[in-house]
Amino acid sequence: MPSADRIPKNPKTVSASAPGGPAYLQELRHVATAAGLDRIGVAPAAPLARAREQMASRVSAGLVNGMKFTYHKPERSTDPSALVPDARSVIVGVRSYDIAPADAGADVSVAGAAPRARIARYAWVDHYADLKTSLKQVAARLRADGHRAVVFADDNSIVDREVAWLAGIGWYGKNANILVPGAGSFFVIGCVVTTADLPVGEPVEDGCGTCVRCIPACPTGAIPEPGVIDANRCLSWLLQKPGVFPAEFREALHDRIYGCDDCQTACPFTRRRAPVAVTGPVETGVDIIELLSCDDATVMERVDRWYVHDRDATWVRRNLIVNLGNVGHPSDPAVVDALRTALADHRAVIRAHAVWAAARTGLHGLLPADDPDPMVRDELSRLPALRGDL
Repeated sequence: MPSADRIPKNPKTVSASAPGGPAYLQELRHVATAAGLDRIGVAPAAPLARAREQMASRVSAGLVNGMKFTYHKPERSTDPSALVPDARSVIVGVRSYDIAPADAGADVSVAGAAPRARIARYAWVDHYADLKTSLKQVAARLRADGHRAVVFADDNSIVDREVAWLAGIGWYGKNANILVPGAGSFFVIGCVVTTADLPVGEPVEDGCGTCVRCIPACPTGAIPEPGVIDANRCLSWLLQKPGVFPAEFREALHDRIYGCDDCQTACPFTRRRAPVAVTGPVETGVDIIELLSCDDATVMERVDRWYVHDRDATWVRRNLIVNLGNVGHPSDPAVVDALRTALADHRAVIRAHAVWAAARTGLHGLLPADDPDPMVRDELSRLPALRGDL
């Protein structure tokens, strides 16, 4: 098998003798396992009619809230055959991101310690980089055998949960995540669209039954019905969306800086997981004050693997300031200095959130009497109550 750093180019024409069928799929499974994939399955490279219909329904219902991702070009993201000429199969692979607790450091604020913000589990390590490396090895084998094969992972080209469901990787949970039988949802998903003719899997039967634990576990009630996520309320999306962070969800955000795991950690299937070990560094959270003190370029270097709108550090700072309003202590000089600096920022959106954070921590003496920007004046006109633990 070619090494990962010597992947053959896609052939201009597909060899008539290129292998396929069940025996060849078994060979690819061995390649995938050796490359670090936990499971693979195969879906047909046909239009994802069900996914396209559901996406249109979510848009019509006003549940998308400006998200792009696979919604940006649904005619492309729901048609694997449009991604690779003459494609016949989609090989779906998953890697667990359930890091063993012993490998993870503290990720919550402790009284008297520097305030910290939590990172969602899937971003503790650059799991997508590892996933892509694994998938590239599968693609290398396919190309070496005369097939076209293109890797897609974390790039919005394909609705990966739908092809994972079609490939038999798992079923859709009530939290809209793919639940792998016996292992839960802590997996990153990617695929290889290929001209190889491979036997396709069958969707896994729903395993949730009457369980609804994930629905009340959502801190903002963003699961209005089983399998449907309201992006107007989902913290993971609100952290990524530019603009003003909705005031009604700032307290619920608490100390989250990137993503939210609550609907997954409440799931009994995910709780019965088998954690994996890692050898490299694991980042479960950030020091709020320390990251706020960095210049914008440094902030973006530090969060390079995160999705940040327009790669603009403004949105990371906005989120950190909301975190500070929820977990910062007014007796900490570093907290006071950070909020004073934010209140003098040249960006109105930063000043606006700093107004909220200062009032929530009882630091009303830092607040200006007025501000030239209407966004900031609006925040000054409706200050939040003092945080309950102060």
